[in-house]
Amino acid sequence: MDRIATKTLAEIYLQQGYVEEAYEIFKALAEKDPHNVEIKHRLEELVEKLSPSPPLAHPPLRSREEKIRFLEKWLTNIHKRRRG
Repeated sequence: MDRIATKTLAEIYLQQGYVEEAYEIFKALAEKDPHNVEIKHRLEELVEKLSPSPPLAHPPLRSREEKIRFLEKWLTNIHKRRRG
């Protein structure tokens, strides 16, 4: 893979949705040229893309009743703020 590991190939992988493959190429390129700021930047972007997303602040509501309770709490808070 070292013979064909180029920035262009990594960009093609990204355009096609192969983020992990692009990451591996940029990682290899960064090892070869650790002072290349552009490659470092792209590598950082890919690390963010590959990192798992943070959990939701509120777990998804499952039932209709849960949704209603949740919205009623919001409405109560809105009324309190208006009075307050």
